[in-house]
Amino acid sequence: MKTMALAAALAVVLLSGCGGSGSGGVAQSSDVSRPESAAVGPARADADYSAKDEAKDEAGGKTITSDVKVTAEERQIIYIATLTVRARDVTAAADRAKTLVTGAGGHLSKEESSAAEQQEASATLEFKIPPARYQEILTVLGRDLGKRLSMTQGTQDVTMEVADVNSRLKSAEGALASLRSLLGKAKTIGQVLQVEREIQNREAELESLQARQKELAAQVGMATVTLRLVGPAAEVLPPDDDPPGFLGGLAAGWRALVDFLKVVVTVVGVVLPWLLIVAPVVLLVIFLVRRRRTGEPATPAAPEETPAT
Repeated sequence: MKTMALAAALAVVLLSGCGGSGSGGVAQSSDVSRPESAAVGPARADADYSAKDEAKDEAGGKTITSDVKVTAEERQIIYIATLTVRARDVTAAADRAKTLVTGAGGHLSKEESSAAEQQEASATLEFKIPPARYQEILTVLGRDLGKRLSMTQGTQDVTMEVADVNSRLKSAEGALASLRSLLGKAKTIGQVLQVEREIQNREAELESLQARQKELAAQVGMATVTLRLVGPAAEVLPPDDDPPGFLGGLAAGWRALVDFLKVVVTVVGVVLPWLLIVAPVVLLVIFLVRRRRTGEPATPAAPEETPAT
């Protein structure tokens, strides 16, 4: 009997963990009961609802529903931007950008720079900026560091994903706590192993949900701005705007063919000066070898032996 009871409790815990929080189920059952009461007596139900709406508060004379406040759900938005600026001095512009972002409460998360000359230098900086100062700092970076060449912005609403992760995390924590309590009630080795196996699965799921929750919180809490600084003579590649499908493949194939022809022409240009020097020498050697072969006397053929009769 104890074994069956423990197995039943384990099944209940697993089902509760997979089904999410129980508050939603209670709300759903209460909503279903309304049409049933309305079906029994529509007129009576309408009278009851109208009576509730017309009920007055004895102190202030307000309706019962007038004190209900609807709070707007806070949206969880991820802000991402990419900015390219041509600056006279890339190093000075990078230092200026770091100062502006730090003053706004942000920080530098990644930096890459080239060791080329100042005219062809380039640097890529990734900043994390508070969302409240995101637009302001983005405008200042494109205006005060040099000439803005391009800028792209993107937003992603992850409100539903954040709510889903939080709900699943709460359910996983409750299921894990129930499994740990069941572990103390296990009597046999088989029961202990079964509960420990489920605990390990729940712990792995919990860690994954916690990591996702931290990642979403970091992305929502700080906007990401990627700033690319290029020198006055640095080449800036255009963005890849090829259409998908056949046209995109055709454009990519044409560019590959053009690049291949450029490589072939470059190789021919490198080899041609050497051919002008090596070719006459090779032709002279071939001519001398042929002349030597034609000047040598032909070897007389050996006389044929006649068979003895």
